[in-house]
Amino acid sequence: MTTTDQVLLIVVAALLSVFLLLCIGVMAGVLKLIKALREVVAKAEEVADSVESAAEVLRDTSGPLAMFKLIRNIMKATQKGRRK
Repeated sequence: MTTTDQVLLIVVAALLSVFLLLCIGVMAGVLKLIKALREVVAKAEEVADSVESAAEVLRDTSGPLAMFKLIRNIMKATQKGRRK
């Protein structure tokens, strides 16, 4: 093996090792991003479930007197919150 071949081999090996390290770093970042996205999706599902249950409550209180009771309950809850 000549000197030129050895130099080329060293250069190629160095470039491949740098590429490997960069790929490892990128993969670690992608895995962190996927984990964060899973957490966001889980929270979004919780919010959707709570909105769905609130919609069911409003649907169940569809009578005219029930709507006034709902408004009264909301007003009482806000007044209790202000007193604290």
